[in-house]
Amino acid sequence: MEQLSAQARWERHTQRPLLAFALAFAVAYAVPIVDASAGRSLTVACTVVEWVVWGAFAVDYLMRLALAPHRREFVRRHWLDLCAVILPMLQPLRLLRLVSTLLLVGRRARMAPQIRLTTYVVGAVIGLLMFGSLAVLSVERESPHGNILTLGDAVWWSFTTMTTVGYGDHAPTTGLGRMIAVGLMLSGIALLGVVTANIAAWFISRFEKDDVEERRQTEAIVSLTEEVRLLRAEVARLTAEQHQHR
Repeated sequence: MEQLSAQARWERHTQRPLLAFALAFAVAYAVPIVDASAGRSLTVACTVVEWVVWGAFAVDYLMRLALAPHRREFVRRHWLDLCAVILPMLQPLRLLRLVSTLLLVGRRARMAPQIRLTTYVVGAVIGLLMFGSLAVLSVERESPHGNILTLGDAVWWSFTTMTTVGYGDHAPTTGLGRMIAVGLMLSGIALLGVVTANIAAWFISRFEKDDVEERRQTEAIVSLTEEVRLLRAEVARLTAEQHQHR
């Protein structure tokens, strides 16, 4: 129980610092892409920040593993976290660091009980839209046949892709860009399903609440009717007894 409470305390205390690290990662990832004329020193500094953020999440995973009462069970239940920690070590690609950091941020955000589903979905939509735009812009801008050349084009493409509208005015031409498109489409469908299910669950809960209130009122009316019937019977009995005594 002491180890479990220590793990819970660690997760509670590191929630906000890790989110701050995630914001720092977002800035460091975006700056070299948005500012194509960024110097080497700025690019290197942003790369260092990205690796530092990934390292912070890796340390967080190792600490939670060390504090877990059943480590094998922890690894089995958090296998996606482990994959996200190992992923950037396989090949030094910025996109791998982006994917792994997004996965780790999402997994840690789910552990926060104070974050409601709606807030999580909105944050996921904004995050995917922003990082999807930056990722596709970084791989498509230098493509000889690319048509996603500005940040505005990338944001518009990401929005139409996530909503599965797909106007076709902008489309990735590289293999990596198409992989990003597949990820955005699947993520958009999944988030749309979550939103739809959440709205349906709200309506169902409201209907169930109304049904419970209606049943309660019906039961109260039936009970009151029965009491009135018994009261009338008692009054009739007392009236009959008085007539007999006379």
